[in-house]
Amino acid sequence: MEIKVLGPGCSKCKQTEKIVKEALAETGINASIEKVADIMTIAGYSVFGTPAVVIDGEVKSVGKIPKKEEVKSWLKK
Repeated sequence: MEIKVLGPGCSKCKQTEKIVKEALAETGINASIEKVADIMTIAGYSVFGTPAVVIDGEVKSVGKIPKKEEVKSWLKK
């Protein structure tokens, strides 16, 4: 599983990355997490609001900090 947290490094982006890492730790799922700050790469996902979460190429969240339970539900699919 490949997870990307898209954002320039703002506090909301950092919080989103923290929540994703906590959800992974709590579920025991093995995944790689990549922080993507390059604006052109982010735009390549058709994402124009940050933070955003992409799991295995599918955009799951845009422009908000997801709740940990929400992230866990994405990981189980």
